[in-house]
Amino acid sequence: MAIKILVAEDEEITLDNIIDALQDEGYEVSGTTDGAEALRRMEKTQFDILVTDVKMPGMSGEELLVKTKALHPETEVIIITGFGSIGSAVESMKKGAFDYITKPFDLDELILRVRKIAEQLVLRRENAALKTYFGMDKRFTIIAKSEGMKKILNTIEGIRESEFNLLLTGETGVGKSLIAKIIHFTSRRQERPFLSLNCATLTEDLLASELFGHERGAFTGALTAKQGLVEIAHRGTLFLDEIAELTPNLQAKLLKVVEEGEFYRVGGTKPQKVDVRFIAATNQNVKNLISEGKFREDLYYRMNIMEFFIPPLRERSEDIKPLSAYFLKKHLPRVNKKITGFADEAMEILAHYSFPGNVRELENIIERAIILEQSSLITPQSLPRGIRVLEIETIDPDRIKTVDEVVKEYAEKVVKMLDGNKTRAAELLGISRTSLWKILKEE
Repeated sequence: MAIKILVAEDEEITLDNIIDALQDEGYEVSGTTDGAEALRRMEKTQFDILVTDVKMPGMSGEELLVKTKALHPETEVIIITGFGSIGSAVESMKKGAFDYITKPFDLDELILRVRKIAEQLVLRRENAALKTYFGMDKRFTIIAKSEGMKKILNTIEGIRESEFNLLLTGETGVGKSLIAKIIHFTSRRQERPFLSLNCATLTEDLLASELFGHERGAFTGALTAKQGLVEIAHRGTLFLDEIAELTPNLQAKLLKVVEEGEFYRVGGTKPQKVDVRFIAATNQNVKNLISEGKFREDLYYRMNIMEFFIPPLRERSEDIKPLSAYFLKKHLPRVNKKITGFADEAMEILAHYSFPGNVRELENIIERAIILEQSSLITPQSLPRGIRVLEIETIDPDRIKTVDEVVKEYAEKVVKMLDGNKTRAAELLGISRTSLWKILKEE
């Protein structure tokens, strides 16, 4: 993004020369001969650098400095002063000016000072992004025993040199955010920021501010300008979860960023240029939303250069056992217990459960079991009552059980869950103790 500079200089020839010289350096420069007008521009938008003369009509450079720092503390200021006014320049330095330069001055000298500030500003922006980057937990493990997940990882490996936008689809909890991280941290952008936002958690106005930032005074409470995630993610990746929840207005704004690489902050009048890779995710059928007029077709095709469908956990049961082991290892250090694994009965229950909440539900179940378990193995008693009593089983087409077999197996599990209490088991099953005894004895 270009460095934005405002020059306040009452001598028009000097002003024009400064603007031309700085524009030749690639900066975005505007100017005025009036201090009060410079302040009005500062109130409307944020400049990275202010170059101001000490003596100007309407408002002195020193007063402009103070008011600018009150509005935008991060804006750096260079004071231009006459040779006999060095004292006022020193006072300005005490009030927050970055540097001063005395008239007459060589334009090359001013360019060098501006360049020094610009380099620091770029580093500051990069550090802000990298602070977010390094604050992330970049340690991630993907369990890929199933063919479906292996295929996804192979595809990710094949596109690691590409930077096109991607769409991740699948049910809630299947691990779309984890796949997004893997895509970023194996790509050429891996040293740049990876930021994420759930589009379903904020109102339209808050979401717009979070995505695109805002200028000072854009709305009540906007006391200072703020960068949005799109701006902070410059040269990195922005993951937009639940993208189908975006309103039509925000969809249009996002499309502009995707197509043209620019956007406007909320309340802003100047476009901001960015280079961002987008990874979007949704658990909805976007094509149905398009036909219903709820999602823009052009945005869909811009975001969906390639689609990854993440299968639900019930369709990749091979991953349940290694995932369970991983979550046990992940959460065990938080408690002072020595749990070495899973009892066969507990793993059997997990392996045959349908997991409507997918991987997220499995992790919650394991974390809860660790807290409740009193032995060295995770037992059925530490698993949620719902999955113990109402175990949903995957049907093996090569071994269809008879009704009597299913009833007996179910009754045995209920008895085992209740530590052998057949009277209580019969009550829960809604049958007499004698009927239960007959069911259990049947061969």
